[in-house]
Amino acid sequence: MTTVDIDRLERGRRAFEDVMTFAAPEDSTPATINMLDFVFAEVWQRPMLSRRARRFITLPCVAAADAEGPLRDHVYAALHSEDVTIVEMQETVLHFAVYAGWPKASRFNMVVDEQWERIHRERGVAPPPAPALLPLPTPSDPEARLAVGEQSFKDINCLPYAPLRDNPFQGAGILNFVFGEMWLRPGLGMKERRLVTVACVAFQDAPYPILSHVYAALKSRDVSFDEMDELALHFAAYYGWPKASHLNQVIGEQKLRVSQEWSAEAGAPS
Repeated sequence: MTTVDIDRLERGRRAFEDVMTFAAPEDSTPATINMLDFVFAEVWQRPMLSRRARRFITLPCVAAADAEGPLRDHVYAALHSEDVTIVEMQETVLHFAVYAGWPKASRFNMVVDEQWERIHRERGVAPPPAPALLPLPTPSDPEARLAVGEQSFKDINCLPYAPLRDNPFQGAGILNFVFGEMWLRPGLGMKERRLVTVACVAFQDAPYPILSHVYAALKSRDVSFDEMDELALHFAAYYGWPKASHLNQVIGEQKLRVSQEWSAEAGAPS
């Protein structure tokens, strides 16, 4: 290994400790050396996404991968570093449950509880009481919730229409809960929800959801073009290059689509 390689590896070790909040592994296997050399010395250091933003891409990836050690370590690091609050983490679990499935989210939720207790045990204090779940910030009247869900669906997806209420999936699920409540919950910001969602639909190989959520994140300007490109790279590091290749292709297509729409809107008469 050259002097330059050694210097880069040392930067990777320091970056690992900064991101993960514990010491870097000492083994010299190719997987560990290249994780430190590339994932931490380069990917986590790139300026187009903040360390905090990268947490919201990493967490759904490790939760979906059923990777017990990485899930535990990244939940701990996100909370221990205070990049992510416990409320934001719990909202991330709920958002993940909708876009990646409740069974995997159940394990994710257990790990969050375990690591939150661990952090306070290490600090020698008791975890604070959980915030109240009620009242909900959205209407409880069924008709009002559906109306809110329809408008929320349009606003969040940057579309002029909403699904019909003609079956349980669309009415009770999409309109009543997903857009009638979850996307509107105040515990997690819109940008963070966009990052979690794009990661989830990308690892599910869901063709229309990838297209629609990449489009909406860009069209809304919640995620910039450069940030979305960076999301694809970070996703590749944590969920694999083949799925990231598809995501990257969709991003290119949707950047072109959004650019054309913005140009047309700018040229439209007022």
